Amino acid sequence: MAADLDKEVRSELLSLSRDTADRVSRHLVAAGQVIDEDSELALQHAIAARRLASRIAVVREAVGLAAYAAGDWTTAIAELRTYHRMTGRQTHLAELADCERALGRPERAIDLFRSADQDALDKAGSIELLIVAAGARGDLGQHDAAVAMLQIKELTADADAEWAARLRYAYADALLAAGRREEAREWFSRAAAADEDDLTDAAERLLELDGVSIEGDDDDDDEAGAADAAGDVDPGSDADAAGDGDSAGVSGSGALFRAAPSADDDHDDDDDFDAADADRADEDEDGPRGAVLDEDENGPRGAYLDDDEDGDNLEDDDDDDDLDDLDQDVDAGIDEDADSDGGKVGEDEFSGLPADRDDDDDDAAELTDGDLAGADAEDLVATDPAVKPGDGTTGGATGGAKAGDQE
Repeated sequence: MAADLDKEVRSELLSLSRDTADRVSRHLVAAGQVIDEDSELALQHAIAARRLASRIAVVREAVGLAAYAAGDWTTAIAELRTYHRMTGRQTHLAELADCERALGRPERAIDLFRSADQDALDKAGSIELLIVAAGARGDLGQHDAAVAMLQIKELTADADAEWAARLRYAYADALLAAGRREEAREWFSRAAAADEDDLTDAAERLLELDGVSIEGDDDDDDEAGAADAAGDVDPGSDADAAGDGDSAGVSGSGALFRAAPSADDDHDDDDDFDAADADRADEDEDGPRGAVLDEDENGPRGAYLDDDEDGDNLEDDDDDDDLDDLDQDVDAGIDEDADSDGGKVGEDEFSGLPADRDDDDDDAAELTDGDLAGADAEDLVATDPAVKPGDGTTGGATGGAKAGDQE
């Protein structure tokens, strides 16, 4: 299963035993496969991975991104902050700021923008954070300030840039909120022209400003309402749809679940794993690795380990039966993919790792026994998102998502 993960992610799992690494990989892969269709299930898989490897930064990142996609803003903030502390990176400031907006705290979103080290951010991350901060200004009724914030040189730059459509959409939305209708129309038009992947609803907003109603929309709404009344629509579908709009289209929320490496990269990575195994085979548990663990517990980095205790008390035996079928379905799908590629499940990079490398992982100690296929179901634990605001305070401004940041 590790072969389906990015090389950087796989390298972080080297500190785990072969079995634990494989189980964590399964959950991360499963989360990546379903996050767009079923963010709640993706979050459950990510949390299961955290129970096995809570000290692996990429696992905490996965929980944060899955929680963000599911609209569990409080969990997303806690996990993404932990990821930043563990790595020293500021990769997900835009998502953090967007979560603050969703929780009705636009001032905190603006503070995140002000305190960000712009030199440490790439262009896309910097612009995404700016878009969120401008949306927060709009939340406070400061529409002219939002317009002014978005008047940057990149606004008229190359339309092929990944952030071009979202930036132009956010600017158009801010103009409309400020009462500058004609200018807003122009920029919705520019956003639609740059939005080849339909990341925004700029075209629909443009038609709306022109007073054009798309034929068939009313009929579709009536049919959907009738089906819902008849019980033919999943009760959770409306919530999922709202979550898609509310959880901002901040670019990069799926960055963790990158494409699988090529065959050549996979072969090179096998050598890396073999070399790492050889280098570590003679290490004593009381040696350098033990020192690092002691530092985690007692040193300055120990602060983020306290988050594990708050998040890992998730056992609920009543949910195991409900999740068993879902987990088996996901595993079956993964196995089927592996078979089609001519590979074998369980025969991956971790085959050469020692089996007892995860003594430092207290959270996973109780889960190391037993066959992987039988234990996967026990790892999944249903959780209720801590906060799920449905006020639509986030969204279009942050990434030009379909719901938009309409003032």
